Amino acid sequence: MNVKNLATLIVSALVLNVSLAQDWQLPKETQKFKPGRGAELATSSCLPCHSADYVSTQPLLTRTAWKATVDKMRVKYGAPITTNRLDELIDYLTATYGIRADSQAHP
Repeated sequence: MNVKNLATLIVSALVLNVSLAQDWQLPKETQKFKPGRGAELATSSCLPCHSADYVSTQPLLTRTAWKATVDKMRVKYGAPITTNRLDELIDYLTATYGIRADSQAHP
């Protein structure tokens, strides 16, 4: 197979893939963040990239671990979290999806 035929085959496969993908949709999100102070912030900061279910199925984290996770999401992945609300989001995640370092038990 020459380069021109290979390029034509690749372009055709990409066009077919794109046309098929246009009819594909993600299922509607049904999981919501647990109620609490900061739930709205978690919704606006986290749901643009992943589901609330993704957070609820993670291991329970300490505040330090949630801070590291939020920092990674903001810096590395561009999560829309303003720096003046970081503590509020981390407090919410720790209170609802975390553990207290002193007790190692779910709050």
